[in-house]
Amino acid sequence: MYPDLSYLFHDLFGTQPDNWTSIFKTFGLLLVISILTAAYMLFWELRRKKEEGLFEGEKEKVTEGAPASWAEIVTNGIFGFIVGFKLLYMVQHFEEFQHDAAGVLLSAKGTLWAGIVFGLAFAGMRYWEKNRKKLPKPVEKTLLIYPHDRIGDITIWAAVSGIIGAKVFAIIEDLPNFFNDPIGTFFSGSGLAIYGGLIGGFLGVYWYLRRHKIPFWPVADAVAPALMVAYGIGRLGCHFSGDGDWGIAAAAQPGWWFLPNWLWAFDYPHNVAQDGVALADCVFTYCRHLAPAVYPTPLYETIMALLIGGFLWFMRKRLPAPGMLFFLYLILNGAERFLIEKIRVNIRYDVLGLHPTQAEMIAVAFFLIGAVGMFLMWRKRKVVPHG
Repeated sequence: MYPDLSYLFHDLFGTQPDNWTSIFKTFGLLLVISILTAAYMLFWELRRKKEEGLFEGEKEKVTEGAPASWAEIVTNGIFGFIVGFKLLYMVQHFEEFQHDAAGVLLSAKGTLWAGIVFGLAFAGMRYWEKNRKKLPKPVEKTLLIYPHDRIGDITIWAAVSGIIGAKVFAIIEDLPNFFNDPIGTFFSGSGLAIYGGLIGGFLGVYWYLRRHKIPFWPVADAVAPALMVAYGIGRLGCHFSGDGDWGIAAAAQPGWWFLPNWLWAFDYPHNVAQDGVALADCVFTYCRHLAPAVYPTPLYETIMALLIGGFLWFMRKRLPAPGMLFFLYLILNGAERFLIEKIRVNIRYDVLGLHPTQAEMIAVAFFLIGAVGMFLMWRKRKVVPHG
Protein backbone atom coordinates (compact mmCIF):
# COMPACT_ATOMS: atom_id res chain seq x y z
CA MET A 1 0.00 0.00 0.00
CA TYR A 2 1.01 3.62 -0.45
CA PRO A 3 0.13 5.78 2.58
CA ASP A 4 1.94 8.63 0.83
CA LEU A 5 3.99 9.29 -2.31
CA SER A 6 7.27 8.24 -0.69
CA TYR A 7 6.06 4.61 -0.59
CA LEU A 8 5.01 4.77 -4.25
CA PHE A 9 8.37 6.23 -5.27
CA HIS A 10 10.11 3.54 -3.22
CA ASP A 11 8.42 0.83 -5.31
CA LEU A 12 8.98 2.66 -8.61
CA PHE A 13 12.47 4.11 -8.17
CA GLY A 14 13.92 2.48 -5.04
CA THR A 15 14.05 5.73 -3.05
CA GLN A 16 13.73 5.68 0.73
CA PRO A 17 10.16 5.86 2.15
CA ASP A 18 9.30 8.51 4.74
CA ASN A 19 11.32 11.23 2.95
CA TRP A 20 10.02 14.71 2.12
CA THR A 21 7.52 13.32 -0.41
CA SER A 22 5.69 11.69 2.51
CA ILE A 23 3.84 14.97 3.10
CA PHE A 24 1.77 14.17 -0.01
CA LYS A 25 -0.81 11.70 1.26
CA THR A 26 -2.26 9.24 -1.23
CA PHE A 27 -5.84 9.56 0.01
CA GLY A 28 -5.73 13.36 -0.13
CA LEU A 29 -4.26 13.41 -3.63
CA LEU A 30 -6.91 11.06 -5.00
CA LEU A 31 -9.62 13.04 -3.21
CA VAL A 32 -8.42 16.18 -5.01
CA ILE A 33 -8.33 14.30 -8.32
CA SER A 34 -11.89 13.07 -7.74
CA ILE A 35 -13.12 16.63 -7.05
CA LEU A 36 -11.38 18.02 -10.14
CA THR A 37 -12.75 15.18 -12.30
CA ALA A 38 -16.28 15.88 -11.10
CA ALA A 39 -15.82 19.60 -11.75
CA TYR A 40 -14.57 18.92 -15.29
CA MET A 41 -17.51 16.64 -16.13
CA LEU A 42 -19.99 19.06 -14.58
CA PHE A 43 -18.55 22.00 -16.54
CA TRP A 44 -19.09 20.30 -19.90
CA GLU A 45 -22.57 19.10 -19.04
CA LEU A 46 -23.66 22.52 -17.75
CA ARG A 47 -22.32 24.15 -20.91
CA ARG A 48 -24.24 21.66 -23.04
CA LYS A 49 -27.44 22.44 -21.14
CA LYS A 50 -26.81 26.16 -21.55
CA GLU A 51 -26.55 25.69 -25.33
CA GLU A 52 -29.89 23.85 -25.20
CA GLY A 53 -31.45 26.96 -23.62
CA LEU A 54 -32.09 25.57 -20.13
CA PHE A 55 -30.30 28.45 -18.39
CA GLU A 56 -31.05 32.13 -18.89
CA GLY A 57 -27.94 33.54 -17.27
CA GLU A 58 -27.65 36.02 -14.43
CA LYS A 59 -26.74 39.66 -15.03
CA GLU A 60 -23.72 40.87 -13.10
CA LYS A 61 -22.10 44.28 -13.12
CA VAL A 62 -18.31 44.41 -13.24
CA THR A 63 -16.06 47.44 -13.06
CA GLU A 64 -12.86 47.55 -15.10
CA GLY A 65 -10.00 49.90 -14.34
CA ALA A 66 -10.87 50.60 -10.69
CA PRO A 67 -8.05 50.83 -8.13
CA ALA A 68 -7.62 48.18 -5.46
CA SER A 69 -10.24 48.44 -2.73
CA TRP A 70 -9.41 48.18 0.96
CA ALA A 71 -11.36 44.92 1.11
CA GLU A 72 -9.15 43.38 -1.60
CA ILE A 73 -5.95 44.60 0.04
CA VAL A 74 -6.95 43.35 3.49
CA THR A 75 -8.19 39.98 2.17
CA ASN A 76 -4.94 39.37 0.31
CA GLY A 77 -2.97 40.50 3.34
CA ILE A 78 -4.78 37.99 5.57
CA PHE A 79 -4.18 35.20 3.06
CA GLY A 80 -0.51 36.10 2.81
CA PHE A 81 -0.20 36.16 6.61
CA ILE A 82 -1.62 32.64 6.88
CA VAL A 83 0.73 31.35 4.15
CA GLY A 84 3.82 32.86 5.75
CA PHE A 85 2.76 32.01 9.29
CA LYS A 86 2.44 28.32 8.44
CA LEU A 87 5.01 27.88 5.67
CA LEU A 88 8.16 28.78 7.60
CA TYR A 89 6.99 26.80 10.63
CA MET A 90 6.47 23.73 8.45
CA VAL A 91 9.98 24.07 7.01
CA GLN A 92 11.54 24.53 10.45
CA HIS A 93 9.54 21.67 12.01
CA PHE A 94 9.39 19.32 9.05
CA GLU A 95 9.35 16.10 11.07
CA GLU A 96 6.34 17.29 13.06
CA PHE A 97 4.57 18.34 9.84
CA GLN A 98 5.51 15.05 8.18
CA HIS A 99 4.02 13.07 11.07
CA ASP A 100 0.77 15.03 11.36
CA ALA A 101 0.26 17.49 8.50
CA ALA A 102 -3.41 18.15 9.27
CA GLY A 103 -2.64 18.72 12.96
CA VAL A 104 0.01 21.33 12.15
CA LEU A 105 -2.09 23.12 9.51
CA LEU A 106 -5.16 23.33 11.74
CA SER A 107 -3.32 24.33 14.89
CA ALA A 108 -2.31 27.79 16.13
CA LYS A 109 1.37 26.96 15.56
CA GLY A 110 3.29 29.23 13.22
CA THR A 111 6.00 31.89 12.79
CA LEU A 112 4.66 35.37 13.49
CA TRP A 113 7.29 37.48 11.74
CA ALA A 114 7.03 35.36 8.57
CA GLY A 115 3.25 35.84 8.61
CA ILE A 116 3.64 39.62 8.84
CA VAL A 117 6.19 39.74 6.00
CA PHE A 118 4.09 37.55 3.70
CA GLY A 119 0.93 39.48 4.62
CA LEU A 120 2.49 42.81 3.68
CA ALA A 121 3.93 41.32 0.48
CA PHE A 122 0.59 39.87 -0.65
CA ALA A 123 -1.28 43.10 0.15
CA GLY A 124 1.34 45.14 -1.72
CA MET A 125 1.19 42.86 -4.75
CA ARG A 126 -2.58 43.22 -4.94
CA TYR A 127 -2.32 47.00 -4.67
CA TRP A 128 0.32 47.12 -7.39
CA GLU A 129 -1.52 44.75 -9.72
CA LYS A 130 -4.83 46.64 -9.57
CA ASN A 131 -3.24 50.07 -9.89
CA ARG A 132 -1.19 48.90 -12.88
CA LYS A 133 -4.49 48.34 -14.74
CA LYS A 134 -6.23 51.45 -13.38
CA LEU A 135 -8.03 53.63 -15.93
CA PRO A 136 -8.55 57.39 -15.71
CA LYS A 137 -12.27 56.65 -15.52
CA PRO A 138 -13.38 53.13 -14.50
CA VAL A 139 -15.76 51.41 -16.95
CA GLU A 140 -18.83 49.53 -15.70
CA LYS A 141 -20.07 46.58 -17.76
CA THR A 142 -22.99 44.17 -17.44
CA LEU A 143 -22.24 40.53 -18.17
CA LEU A 144 -24.43 37.44 -18.45
CA ILE A 145 -23.06 34.73 -16.15
CA TYR A 146 -24.17 31.14 -16.77
CA PRO A 147 -23.86 28.18 -14.38
CA HIS A 148 -20.82 26.74 -16.19
CA ASP A 149 -19.08 30.09 -15.63
CA ARG A 150 -19.49 29.52 -11.91
CA ILE A 151 -17.95 26.05 -11.89
CA GLY A 152 -15.10 27.23 -9.66
CA ASP A 153 -17.46 28.57 -6.99
CA ILE A 154 -19.72 25.50 -7.23
CA THR A 155 -16.73 23.19 -6.81
CA ILE A 156 -15.44 25.07 -3.77
CA TRP A 157 -18.87 25.09 -2.12
CA ALA A 158 -19.31 21.38 -2.82
CA ALA A 159 -15.83 20.51 -1.53
CA VAL A 160 -15.95 22.57 1.67
CA SER A 161 -19.53 21.67 2.65
CA GLY A 162 -18.89 18.06 1.63
CA ILE A 163 -15.80 17.73 3.83
CA ILE A 164 -17.67 19.27 6.77
CA GLY A 165 -20.59 16.89 6.23
CA ALA A 166 -18.22 13.91 5.93
CA LYS A 167 -16.52 14.86 9.18
CA VAL A 168 -19.81 15.38 11.05
CA PHE A 169 -21.21 12.01 9.95
CA ALA A 170 -17.93 10.28 10.86
CA ILE A 171 -18.14 11.82 14.34
CA ILE A 172 -21.74 10.60 14.72
CA GLU A 173 -20.51 7.09 13.94
CA ASP A 174 -17.94 7.24 16.76
CA LEU A 175 -19.27 9.62 19.41
CA PRO A 176 -17.22 8.20 22.35
CA ASN A 177 -13.96 9.07 20.59
CA PHE A 178 -15.27 12.57 19.83
CA PHE A 179 -16.28 13.19 23.46
CA ASN A 180 -12.82 12.12 24.59
CA ASP A 181 -11.11 14.65 22.31
CA PRO A 182 -13.63 16.95 20.55
CA ILE A 183 -11.20 19.44 19.00
CA GLY A 184 -8.59 16.86 18.05
CA THR A 185 -11.20 14.57 16.48
CA PHE A 186 -12.95 17.29 14.47
CA PHE A 187 -9.76 18.86 13.14
CA SER A 188 -7.90 15.64 12.45
CA GLY A 189 -7.15 14.74 8.85
CA SER A 190 -8.72 11.29 9.21
CA GLY A 191 -12.28 10.07 9.66
CA LEU A 192 -14.57 11.00 6.75
CA ALA A 193 -17.96 9.42 5.97
CA ILE A 194 -18.77 9.41 2.26
CA TYR A 195 -22.52 9.79 2.71
CA GLY A 196 -21.96 12.72 5.02
CA GLY A 197 -19.89 14.27 2.24
CA LEU A 198 -22.65 13.74 -0.32
CA ILE A 199 -25.34 15.21 1.93
CA GLY A 200 -23.16 18.12 3.06
CA GLY A 201 -22.11 18.89 -0.50
CA PHE A 202 -25.73 18.71 -1.66
CA LEU A 203 -26.85 21.24 0.96
CA GLY A 204 -23.98 23.60 0.20
CA VAL A 205 -24.53 23.57 -3.55
CA TYR A 206 -28.32 23.81 -3.17
CA TRP A 207 -27.90 27.00 -1.11
CA TYR A 208 -25.51 28.42 -3.72
CA LEU A 209 -27.90 27.66 -6.59
CA ARG A 210 -30.83 29.24 -4.75
CA ARG A 211 -28.76 32.32 -4.02
CA HIS A 212 -27.99 32.82 -7.73
CA LYS A 213 -31.46 31.78 -8.96
CA ILE A 214 -30.08 28.82 -10.94
CA PRO A 215 -32.64 26.07 -11.77
CA PHE A 216 -31.91 23.12 -9.52
CA TRP A 217 -32.99 20.06 -11.50
CA PRO A 218 -30.90 20.63 -14.65
CA VAL A 219 -27.83 21.09 -12.42
CA ALA A 220 -28.72 18.02 -10.35
CA ASP A 221 -28.97 15.93 -13.52
CA ALA A 222 -25.67 17.33 -14.78
CA VAL A 223 -23.82 16.45 -11.60
CA ALA A 224 -25.19 12.89 -11.20
CA PRO A 225 -22.69 11.07 -13.48
CA ALA A 226 -19.85 13.24 -12.16
CA LEU A 227 -20.64 12.33 -8.54
CA MET A 228 -20.54 8.62 -9.29
CA VAL A 229 -17.24 8.79 -11.17
CA ALA A 230 -15.72 10.96 -8.44
CA TYR A 231 -16.88 8.45 -5.84
CA GLY A 232 -15.07 5.68 -7.69
CA ILE A 233 -11.83 7.67 -7.83
CA GLY A 234 -12.14 8.56 -4.17
CA ARG A 235 -12.47 4.88 -3.28
CA LEU A 236 -9.14 4.28 -4.99
CA GLY A 237 -7.70 6.65 -2.39
CA CYS A 238 -9.18 4.44 0.34
CA HIS A 239 -7.68 1.34 -1.24
CA PHE A 240 -4.18 2.58 -2.01
CA SER A 241 -3.75 4.27 1.37
CA GLY A 242 -5.33 1.40 3.30
CA ASP A 243 -7.46 3.71 5.43
CA GLY A 244 -9.59 0.98 7.04
CA ASP A 245 -12.53 1.03 4.60
CA TRP A 246 -11.99 -2.59 3.68
CA GLY A 247 -14.15 -5.67 3.94
CA ILE A 248 -14.52 -8.51 6.38
CA ALA A 249 -12.13 -11.48 6.40
CA ALA A 250 -12.35 -13.15 3.00
CA ALA A 251 -13.68 -16.67 2.66
CA ALA A 252 -11.64 -19.36 0.97
CA GLN A 253 -11.18 -18.57 -2.70
CA PRO A 254 -13.58 -20.70 -4.79
CA GLY A 255 -12.33 -22.91 -7.55
CA TRP A 256 -14.18 -20.98 -10.26
CA TRP A 257 -12.38 -17.70 -9.47
CA PHE A 258 -10.33 -16.69 -12.53
CA LEU A 259 -9.36 -13.10 -11.62
CA PRO A 260 -6.15 -12.14 -9.75
CA ASN A 261 -5.94 -13.46 -6.18
CA TRP A 262 -5.56 -9.96 -4.71
CA LEU A 263 -8.98 -9.02 -6.06
CA TRP A 264 -10.54 -11.74 -3.90
CA ALA A 265 -8.50 -11.27 -0.73
CA PHE A 266 -5.93 -8.59 0.13
CA ASP A 267 -3.85 -7.98 3.25
CA TYR A 268 -3.21 -4.20 2.86
CA PRO A 269 0.51 -4.07 3.74
CA HIS A 270 1.74 -0.70 5.09
CA ASN A 271 -1.87 0.40 5.62
CA VAL A 272 -2.28 3.90 7.01
CA ALA A 273 -4.86 2.67 9.53
CA GLN A 274 -2.00 0.78 11.27
CA ASP A 275 -4.25 -2.27 11.70
CA GLY A 276 -3.24 -5.93 11.69
CA VAL A 277 0.04 -7.59 12.58
CA ALA A 278 3.60 -6.35 12.21
CA LEU A 279 5.45 -6.83 8.93
CA ALA A 280 8.74 -8.66 9.32
CA ASP A 281 11.92 -6.55 9.03
CA CYS A 282 9.97 -3.35 8.39
CA VAL A 283 11.72 -0.13 9.50
CA PHE A 284 9.26 2.34 8.00
CA THR A 285 6.46 4.32 9.64
CA TYR A 286 3.64 2.05 8.45
CA CYS A 287 4.61 -1.55 9.21
CA ARG A 288 1.43 -3.57 9.53
CA HIS A 289 -0.69 -5.80 7.33
CA LEU A 290 -3.97 -7.62 7.84
CA ALA A 291 -4.10 -11.27 8.82
CA PRO A 292 -6.30 -12.83 7.66
CA ALA A 293 -6.69 -11.04 4.35
CA VAL A 294 -9.98 -9.24 3.65
CA TYR A 295 -12.24 -8.44 0.73
CA PRO A 296 -10.83 -5.32 -1.01
CA THR A 297 -14.21 -3.58 -0.99
CA PRO A 298 -12.85 -0.16 -2.09
CA LEU A 299 -11.83 -1.77 -5.38
CA TYR A 300 -15.25 -3.37 -5.75
CA GLU A 301 -16.87 0.02 -5.18
CA THR A 302 -14.56 1.70 -7.68
CA ILE A 303 -15.55 -0.80 -10.37
CA MET A 304 -19.27 -0.46 -9.62
CA ALA A 305 -19.11 3.33 -9.35
CA LEU A 306 -17.37 3.73 -12.71
CA LEU A 307 -19.87 1.38 -14.38
CA ILE A 308 -22.80 3.27 -12.84
CA GLY A 309 -21.22 6.60 -13.77
CA GLY A 310 -20.83 5.47 -17.37
CA PHE A 311 -24.44 4.28 -17.46
CA LEU A 312 -25.69 7.61 -16.08
CA TRP A 313 -23.62 9.49 -18.65
CA PHE A 314 -25.21 7.35 -21.38
CA MET A 315 -28.72 8.02 -19.99
CA ARG A 316 -28.32 11.79 -19.54
CA LYS A 317 -30.12 12.60 -22.82
CA ARG A 318 -32.55 9.69 -22.77
CA LEU A 319 -34.90 10.34 -19.83
CA PRO A 320 -38.16 12.22 -20.44
CA ALA A 321 -38.04 14.76 -17.60
CA PRO A 322 -35.48 16.83 -15.66
CA GLY A 323 -34.63 15.44 -12.26
CA MET A 324 -35.09 11.82 -13.30
CA LEU A 325 -31.37 11.27 -13.88
CA PHE A 326 -30.55 12.59 -10.40
CA PHE A 327 -33.14 10.31 -8.80
CA LEU A 328 -31.82 7.38 -10.86
CA TYR A 329 -28.40 8.21 -9.40
CA LEU A 330 -29.86 7.99 -5.88
CA ILE A 331 -31.38 4.58 -6.65
CA LEU A 332 -28.17 3.12 -8.09
CA ASN A 333 -25.98 4.73 -5.43
CA GLY A 334 -28.18 3.37 -2.66
CA ALA A 335 -28.31 -0.13 -4.16
CA GLU A 336 -24.55 -0.26 -4.65
CA ARG A 337 -23.74 0.87 -1.13
CA PHE A 338 -26.35 -1.35 0.50
CA LEU A 339 -24.92 -4.41 -1.23
CA ILE A 340 -21.28 -3.65 -0.43
CA GLU A 341 -22.08 -3.04 3.25
CA LYS A 342 -22.80 -6.76 3.61
CA ILE A 343 -19.07 -7.51 3.39
CA ARG A 344 -17.61 -4.26 4.80
CA VAL A 345 -16.24 -3.68 8.28
CA ASN A 346 -18.44 -1.04 9.90
CA ILE A 347 -20.23 -0.04 13.09
CA ARG A 348 -23.73 -1.54 13.36
CA TYR A 349 -26.73 -0.18 15.26
CA ASP A 350 -29.61 -1.95 16.94
CA VAL A 351 -32.68 -0.81 14.96
CA LEU A 352 -35.72 -3.07 15.38
CA GLY A 353 -33.36 -6.03 15.72
CA LEU A 354 -31.95 -5.56 12.19
CA HIS A 355 -28.50 -4.18 13.14
CA PRO A 356 -27.87 -2.02 10.06
CA THR A 357 -24.85 0.24 9.53
CA GLN A 358 -25.26 3.99 9.18
CA ALA A 359 -24.50 3.66 5.47
CA GLU A 360 -27.16 0.95 5.01
CA MET A 361 -29.84 3.16 6.57
CA ILE A 362 -28.88 6.10 4.36
CA ALA A 363 -28.64 3.82 1.32
CA VAL A 364 -32.21 2.61 1.86
CA ALA A 365 -33.36 6.22 2.22
CA PHE A 366 -31.54 7.16 -1.01
CA PHE A 367 -33.15 4.23 -2.86
CA LEU A 368 -36.67 5.10 -1.68
CA ILE A 369 -36.27 8.84 -2.33
CA GLY A 370 -34.91 8.02 -5.78
CA ALA A 371 -37.79 5.69 -6.64
CA VAL A 372 -40.45 8.15 -5.47
CA GLY A 373 -38.65 11.05 -7.15
CA MET A 374 -38.39 9.28 -10.49
CA PHE A 375 -42.11 8.47 -10.41
CA LEU A 376 -43.08 12.06 -9.59
CA MET A 377 -40.81 13.52 -12.26
CA TRP A 378 -42.13 11.03 -14.79
CA ARG A 379 -45.69 12.18 -14.03
CA LYS A 380 -44.64 15.81 -14.68
CA ARG A 381 -42.85 14.99 -17.93
CA LYS A 382 -45.56 16.53 -20.17
CA VAL A 383 -45.50 19.93 -18.54
CA VAL A 384 -41.81 20.38 -17.72
CA PRO A 385 -39.26 20.94 -20.56
CA HIS A 386 -36.41 18.44 -20.56
CA GLY A 387 -32.76 18.93 -21.45
